[in-house]
Amino acid sequence: MKRSLCLILFLLSLRVSAQVSMTVQLPPAGVLLKAQLWNIVLVSASDKIAYARITLRLMDATTNQPVLTGITRSIALNKGGRQLQVKDVMPVQYEYLSAVVDRSVNGMLPPGNYLACYTLIVENDKTGNQPGEDCIPFTVEPVSPPMLNTPVNQSVVETKLPQFTWLPPAPVNLFNDLNYEMILTEVHKGQSAAEAIQQNIAIYRAPRLKNMFVNYPAGAIALDTTKQYAWSVIARNGNLFSAQTEVWTFRVQGIQKKATDNNSAYIQLRKELDGNVVSCSSLQCGYKNETGDSTVQYELVALEDNNNIIYKGTLAIKPGDNRLEVPLSKRKGLDSGKSYLFRLRNTRNEYWQMKFIYTREN
Repeated sequence: MKRSLCLILFLLSLRVSAQVSMTVQLPPAGVLLKAQLWNIVLVSASDKIAYARITLRLMDATTNQPVLTGITRSIALNKGGRQLQVKDVMPVQYEYLSAVVDRSVNGMLPPGNYLACYTLIVENDKTGNQPGEDCIPFTVEPVSPPMLNTPVNQSVVETKLPQFTWLPPAPVNLFNDLNYEMILTEVHKGQSAAEAIQQNIAIYRAPRLKNMFVNYPAGAIALDTTKQYAWSVIARNGNLFSAQTEVWTFRVQGIQKKATDNNSAYIQLRKELDGNVVSCSSLQCGYKNETGDSTVQYELVALEDNNNIIYKGTLAIKPGDNRLEVPLSKRKGLDSGKSYLFRLRNTRNEYWQMKFIYTREN
């Protein structure tokens, strides 16, 4: 009995002597350098020198896709604690599983949400009592996330085919495969804009954009003048999530005025465009000729077709106030229900203009 008790105590002492614990000092945010992944404290309870290796699996926290793996050299540990840094674990054998990761020793981690899983392997532990895997989430944030530009938050846009623009995250040199996803959805009654983006089915989604703009396509779901819309942009480095903009909202402006084809329905041309839009089958507009021109050049511009000029012409005018009539029914390239710009240019190279929606005569 005494001999058995001595054997048990001896085996327990072996188990304790080889015991090594690990504490990873990884902040939840603010990590930028790959070297910071190796800020680890090892504590040995053994009177003898312990030898240990650390393995790392780094994954995208959103998709669980592996980004890289690494295993350190063998590290000698005396009894007590030891603060490790990257110089203490080098050389590290890395395997890179994502093309967006900088492979240099002091490389920067691309922005994103990650899960770092560590395993401690004590090489001279004969008990088989190895510690398990310890996984820690953290975030790499760019200094500045992407920022929305237009349409301005809570604005009213004049066209049903708006252009969306934004600014890139900074610094851009953190990214080697920067791309964007633009999301547009309807905001239901009682919802916030953020809730709409998170919960509602997108009415339009444009992934893998390299440019910082997207034009709403004519073939997409038509935007309703009675509804509010929310939009946001996600920046990615390759397939890794990096950052997301705020969520902005806008509405589409309805027709402000409706022109009828009679002599009293003349819309005054302006140098600066405002929110007024007319619906008409024949243009009737007012123009004050302050330059004394006898003729003036005009253009019809397709706003929903990359601002292409579809017609040019000349109008006879007189000094002072003019009432101009421009028939549209025989003009090629005009589609009923679409938005156009009428503008004329005088000898001062000034543009006087108005927007209209063409309505085909029955």
